[in-house]
Amino acid sequence: MELRDKRVMVLGLARTGIETVRFLVGRGAQVLASDCKNEKELETEMQALSQLPVRFLLGGETISWLDGVDLLVPSPGVPLENPLLHEATKRGIDVLSEIELAYRFLQVPLVAITGTNGKSTTTSLIGEILKARGLKVFVGGNIGAPLMGFVAGDWDWGVVEVSSFQLEWVEQFRPKIALLLNLTEDHLDRYPSFASYCGVKERIFRSQRDGDIAVLNRDDPLVWAMKERIRARVISFGWHEVDEGVYANGSEIIWRSHAGEERFPLARVKIQGVHNVENLMAAVTAAKSIGVPREIIQRAMEGFSGLEHRLEFVREKDGVRFYDDSKGTNVGAVVKSLASFSGPVILLAGGIDKGGDYRVLEDEIRRKVEKMILFGAAKEIISRALGHLTETVVVQTLEEAVREAASSARAGDIVLLSPACSSFDMFQNYAERGQVFKNLVWNL
Repeated sequence: MELRDKRVMVLGLARTGIETVRFLVGRGAQVLASDCKNEKELETEMQALSQLPVRFLLGGETISWLDGVDLLVPSPGVPLENPLLHEATKRGIDVLSEIELAYRFLQVPLVAITGTNGKSTTTSLIGEILKARGLKVFVGGNIGAPLMGFVAGDWDWGVVEVSSFQLEWVEQFRPKIALLLNLTEDHLDRYPSFASYCGVKERIFRSQRDGDIAVLNRDDPLVWAMKERIRARVISFGWHEVDEGVYANGSEIIWRSHAGEERFPLARVKIQGVHNVENLMAAVTAAKSIGVPREIIQRAMEGFSGLEHRLEFVREKDGVRFYDDSKGTNVGAVVKSLASFSGPVILLAGGIDKGGDYRVLEDEIRRKVEKMILFGAAKEIISRALGHLTETVVVQTLEEAVREAASSARAGDIVLLSPACSSFDMFQNYAERGQVFKNLVWNL
């Protein structure tokens, strides 16, 4: 793809936007950097780009800015209804996501992972397995660094976490191995319907062909239904025994193919929970599809400690165990987290509502949750949907929620932060929310 002297607008100047601007300038493009924030709000970002020949268009979304533009690259956080995106498509200006643009310059096969939940854990684990195989691997995308930053490197494989936002503007993006882990309601504040959200996720398979591999969760009916529309070879994972693919029982994961069977014991694996067994199955499926030997996969599985804020054990105090699952930003994630405990659980939830149906949690709340402590912008919405099912307390802040949980918990209880909401009412992101929770717990 030739970029020299092309007039390219980068829309949104967060981390991905900055990396995209640097890449485009290095390729000789004439770069316009646009953001609805003003110069004062973007002081740090502008400083990062101050030595580059970039024209900044800030503090609005003026349609005339598109005059003469050949290509528009939106950052993942820019919604589809953005006026500049809408006008660009009307004018026939090419719109490509950062991962699509990076893909056109990457000379390396990709493993790409998407789904509502489990993406980061599965991506990180696959990366560790391939590194243990002795391959030169980068891990990036929605986790870690944007793909643009890896274009100049010498790699054997790239392992890429891909969000629905990043898939909105792909055309040729073609992973050698593409995984779709699961689909539950999420980001309904961005998409007009759950079906629309699922359709965007399916775009990860859009450009795959014969010789590529699609890894599907056969226990998820929405995911499994896609097999009829996929041109790549489909390999599945799930809980029930199959003739080809991956399945699990209570103590091990089994890979079965025409060449025979391989078993992966779970006794020494550190990451726990039903959802993590599913993540492990997905990672085994991808690794065996590449031909990684069983011993290397087993060793990597046992050495993997999991990721921060994903059902992370914080501490035990007076017989009460505290877990940070701040990454549980949607209802489906909380279902999986609660399924990992036998109870009793004191659940801390709340934040900014993302449009999901909280009633999906009803069964797990009835079975496991002895008390719910709700905080943040969505506290009243959650209380109306679920508050009648168990003892429910509504507070203002996360600090109050932790204090309330600690004062009422008894030995044997689990205190679980799994918010079912985004964090932006009180925090910069889920990671800051999780860190604040852990600090509060350690200060009890």
